[in-house]
Amino acid sequence: MRCFAVGCADTSYYLQSVGGHLKMLQAARPVDQWLLDDAEEPALKQRLELAQRIRRFAVSDLGLPDNASYQRYADLQRRAVVWNVVAAPELSLTLKTWCFPVAGCVGYRGYFSEADAQAQAAHLKAQGLEVSVYGVPAYSTLVGSIGRAATPCSILSSVIRRASWPG
Repeated sequence: MRCFAVGCADTSYYLQSVGGHLKMLQAARPVDQWLLDDAEEPALKQRLELAQRIRRFAVSDLGLPDNASYQRYADLQRRAVVWNVVAAPELSLTLKTWCFPVAGCVGYRGYFSEADAQAQAAHLKAQGLEVSVYGVPAYSTLVGSIGRAATPCSILSSVIRRASWPG
């Protein structure tokens, strides 16, 4: 099998990936519920209302599909949805790659836990690699690209609570 020949990620990596994705899905509630919740801060409600206006514009004026995407909001309780680890040999611009079934090979490894990402970074540094860990605010669940099993994208707190968000 090709996967084993090119060094697929270990089982614990897949478990954290699936577990983190499921937690993110469980955190999502319909935007309307957040808007009706008297305990929610007005600034969040304003941003969610703006996101819904943008979504309606995308459907009505741009002709994008009116599907379940961006009709739920997930408060992740953290500044990033995932933390990516990138590494390269010293003084090199060639990234270390990791290979995964279906997705192929990529020059980063994503973690839903910053501590797990930092642990991987320490492991790579011990191998003599230059390493960087950075938070990623957005996350795609690949709606439509892998069939009906794909889950719709939610609005994430790691995006909507950013200072650069309009409004």
